[in-house]
Amino acid sequence: MHVVDTTVFFSPTSGGVKRYLTAKHAWYATHPPWRHSLLVPGEREALVPGGVSTLRGTRVPGTFNYRLPLDPQRWTAMLAALEPDLIEVGDAFHPAWCAAHVAQRRGIPLVAFFHSNLPQLVTQRMGKAIGSGFARYVRWLYERFDAVLAPSRFMREYLEDLGVARVICQPLGVDVETFHPAKRTLDVRRELALPDDARVLVYAGRFSGEKNLPVLIEAFARLGKPYHLLLIGGGEEKAYAPNVTAMPYRRDSVELARWIASCDALVHAGTRETFGLVIVEALACGRPVIATRAGAVPELVDERVGALAAPDDPASFADAIAALYDRDIEAIGAAARARALRLSWTQAFQAQLATYVALGVRSRAPAPAPRPVPEYR
Repeated sequence: MHVVDTTVFFSPTSGGVKRYLTAKHAWYATHPPWRHSLLVPGEREALVPGGVSTLRGTRVPGTFNYRLPLDPQRWTAMLAALEPDLIEVGDAFHPAWCAAHVAQRRGIPLVAFFHSNLPQLVTQRMGKAIGSGFARYVRWLYERFDAVLAPSRFMREYLEDLGVARVICQPLGVDVETFHPAKRTLDVRRELALPDDARVLVYAGRFSGEKNLPVLIEAFARLGKPYHLLLIGGGEEKAYAPNVTAMPYRRDSVELARWIASCDALVHAGTRETFGLVIVEALACGRPVIATRAGAVPELVDERVGALAAPDDPASFADAIAALYDRDIEAIGAAARARALRLSWTQAFQAQLATYVALGVRSRAPAPAPRPVPEYR
């Protein structure tokens, strides 16, 4: 079986979708005769069956290094040239329509993965009327799909409320070897030139509006010394308070794991998480998590592995952070690690593969030689 994943949500710098797709690609590489290919935006066009194929796209201003190819015909042609047995689409834009065309022509299953709650984001930025229209569009689009994967129960229920049929809960996972308590090797206080008694908590991700960073910054302003917030990510650069440090995103997952594992806890104020991949990565590092009681987060975080604060409430966050230090942080971290071990990528992809098989796809030996593919500009 040849699975092809395609999406515009693929940044060379970072992003949960990229981490999911690269982990999936690596997993399939160790499970022949199943094959996996990616078709995503890039700096140039390249067709690589069994690898990462790219379409040349223009960098989108104001985003985290995302590119947008605007040629549906090329997207369709490259998808067809990869000769998929199943296509999974990670967005609701023109790649979804290109994939639907190829899937219908080849008579193969078509799957969507609802990574981002776009109707909600559109509502936030453009108003309720436009957001409602986009929600109707999503329902109309997904009528063409054989299955729609949702990364959490929260998102499955959301899609079902929209009227989307054939929704399957498919949680994401974590690399439990890369994100591991043994990665706690950095002296973060020395690295950040902080006193030994500093209480260092970390946020990792995009510095974008939906992540609610002002809530965290105000919470730490309320806390003052010795509390210190480390922001790891990308986005708009600005001056922060003395007890806030920002650094660029760690491209290497091992490096990111070292920073997360070496801090006292992870904090996350986003209220619209469809899963919360960085939260699971922190749990796998054996670190407590203080996050918002909203979205899919309560499916991952409770009092055993951290704490939940009220949405959009800096005072609630400050109280939850301070209360953490009255508890046994290492015992909480051990419980966090145990929870993450039940969310490995292996478990996630085995469950997903069972869904693919249920849709009628079967393993088959690869052809002895690939047929010639068109030459692309």
